[in-house]
Amino acid sequence: MRVVILAGGRGTRISEETDVKPKPMVDVGGRPILWHIMRHYAAQGFDDFIIAGGYKADVIKRFFLDEVRMAGDLLVDTRRGRVTRSGPAFDNWRVRIVNTGLDTNTGGRILRLKPHLDGAPFLVTYGDGVSDVSIVDVVAQHRAQGHLATITAVHPPARFGGLRFDGEDVAGFVEKPQTGEGWINGGFAVFEPGVFDYLALDGDDGSLEVALYERLAREGKLGAYRHEGFWQCVDTLRELRLLQGLWDSGKAPWKTWIDEPLRSAAAA
Repeated sequence: MRVVILAGGRGTRISEETDVKPKPMVDVGGRPILWHIMRHYAAQGFDDFIIAGGYKADVIKRFFLDEVRMAGDLLVDTRRGRVTRSGPAFDNWRVRIVNTGLDTNTGGRILRLKPHLDGAPFLVTYGDGVSDVSIVDVVAQHRAQGHLATITAVHPPARFGGLRFDGEDVAGFVEKPQTGEGWINGGFAVFEPGVFDYLALDGDDGSLEVALYERLAREGKLGAYRHEGFWQCVDTLRELRLLQGLWDSGKAPWKTWIDEPLRSAAAA
């Protein structure tokens, strides 16, 4: 399955960082949040990515170009005009970065990616949230229940939109409740290609929550995998510092990968 990561928003609530870069490119431990998310997926076998870019998408493109060029060791032979690469190289991923518009809403960004998804089911998440959720388990539940979409439900900070359940089905999507079951949409979703019929109703202006999730919930076609473990998004400097502190402690819960090179650099 391909992995779609929404990375086009402006991140205005953390403007101290996002004046010069999109929010998914804010650093934690010297690497963008986007890289942490991708590492989590790749550790579970999902390494074919589509990045839905928008605001300052050139920063994302430059990151991957630089990573590929600068990975591993370099031997520069000025006498012969040769450059040889050796040692560990960048992660063995396939990454497509697509400009989905500067002001396109989340649902519209997914809709614009339809030509790149080949009519197959795909994974979707937000580019500003990390978790230790088992993507394999989310996919397994999605396939078993047969919904058009399955989202990962997590325990919130209370300021996010909430979910109401009917058994394992999502019965409603409530914007930023202060009470309820205490579950929110945490991303890390699985979509069937049939979702495009719903997203097309609102085009670029549709949000995932309204254009897709609310409609699917009313029809009993939206499922949720309830994740009791770690989840955290980055909307504020306080949340960014929280993640940085966890990383510095060596106990970051979302670090589900091992620090070993996935391949060797080829000679250039």
